[in-house]
Amino acid sequence: MPFRSLTLSATQLTESTSIALAQSIYVQAIQTPLQPEPIETAFVYRAGKQKEQPIVLLHGFDSSVFEFRRLLPLLAEQQDTWAIDLLGFGFTDRPAGVPFSAAAIKTHFYYTWKTLMGQPMVLVGASMGGAAAIDFALTYPEAVSRLVLIDSAGYSAGPPLGKFLVEPLGNWATAFLRSPKVRRDVSLKAYADPQFVTDDALTCAALHLEHPQWQKALIAFTRSGGYRSFRQQLAQLQPPTLILWGKDDRILGTQDATRLHQAIPQSRLVWIDRCGHVPHLEQPQRTANHILKFLN
Repeated sequence: MPFRSLTLSATQLTESTSIALAQSIYVQAIQTPLQPEPIETAFVYRAGKQKEQPIVLLHGFDSSVFEFRRLLPLLAEQQDTWAIDLLGFGFTDRPAGVPFSAAAIKTHFYYTWKTLMGQPMVLVGASMGGAAAIDFALTYPEAVSRLVLIDSAGYSAGPPLGKFLVEPLGNWATAFLRSPKVRRDVSLKAYADPQFVTDDALTCAALHLEHPQWQKALIAFTRSGGYRSFRQQLAQLQPPTLILWGKDDRILGTQDATRLHQAIPQSRLVWIDRCGHVPHLEQPQRTANHILKFLN
């Protein structure tokens, strides 16, 4: 069913890809073992010429399907393509009593995949979404035909922030993250070219903050420990893997790109010039070309 919960902030969107994505968000009630009631899960789907091996896009930390507004339509020119909001993030519902942890995200995504497509997919994860994709591919190798990691987390462990997020620090930290100035500063660091930090881009990056449980879910996820390092398990990854990395990544740096490539069997590393942490936003055509070439 169409998603109707975007607020008036969405009317501030000006880029054609942003507007088109806002009009394409749907929700599906996904039954999972996490609670008796289904979880309303937000996604975007575009049909492509090829139905086999659908491409599924997973966003980064404190983000949403809007992260793929430029990449998704390019991929969908050839392949069926989905972008899905992970549990606890984006516009997917955040029910009280559901754990917002890496394990719960994996369980929710498995049942989402099983409900929406149920066939082997090309799993694409960006930043934290890369860690989620690695975790999923290790647990459900039969569901992943190919893996694409874009400036991916998962090799190095994240900072142990969870133990510090006790009240009132938890509310203070998320209020800090909600600040438009802070979010603008993060965006400026994420891009190599600051011209990409437009009002439209900042609106896209903040729309999901208006979900009433955004703060509680973010605190709960961080307290859970988030995603650990998968360094010791990377050799067990079965699908062929493409690693795309912006040469000017100032969020994760560049060392983990080579480390992932060395640790993952059947992997290929491609550097994206003149690009920061978000190649899918800063160099969407080149990113799409590399992914589609990898599939063919």
